[in-house]
Amino acid sequence: MNDYLTGLNKLPSNQIIEKMVTYAKEHKVPIINEEGMAFINQLVKITKPKRILEIGTAIGYSAINMALSYERAFIDTIERDANLASLAIKNIKECNLENRIRVFNEDALKLDLATLHSEYDLIFIDAAKSQYKVFFEKFDNLLISGGIIITDNILFHGLITTPEHIASRNLRQLVRKIGNYNTFLKEHLRYDTTFYNIGDGIAVSIKVK
Repeated sequence: MNDYLTGLNKLPSNQIIEKMVTYAKEHKVPIINEEGMAFINQLVKITKPKRILEIGTAIGYSAINMALSYERAFIDTIERDANLASLAIKNIKECNLENRIRVFNEDALKLDLATLHSEYDLIFIDAAKSQYKVFFEKFDNLLISGGIIITDNILFHGLITTPEHIASRNLRQLVRKIGNYNTFLKEHLRYDTTFYNIGDGIAVSIKVK
């Protein structure tokens, strides 16, 4: 059923995006799947954010998709891996989006917030899953009231409900951290969060205070 619905959804498509998807598969670069990307693109179209902050650029796939979904959006995206950041910049230029997407080749946890804009309408977290809560708390103050934070991979391949069955200790700890993050979102007093079984799980948190 998910494959059927994914086939119905329209994603921005051009030779550059197709090449990026192929590259990600061949080189095992994690990018959001089509179902999740279609959902986020729709959110961007509905909310029309003027400024978007993305934590975790990878090769620029999601940033390019969001920029193409709303032509007035300007995006700052952070990627600590120099090779991925370089590829992202190349892909962004090939899509003629370099005037609307800025790539910061930095560790998001060490980035000086003064280098960013003071306000964002939407923040997309798709980086190191063990640091989700730290990312959220660091960049929270940059989000306007009524803005949204989108977090990807909150179900982590369906393992989130049974971490005790995971043999690997490191993987088990990671899944428990994601579970703790989900609880943190659920109980947060300044955010109203809805969790969606879309893609690998997506949380949409609206800043209400």
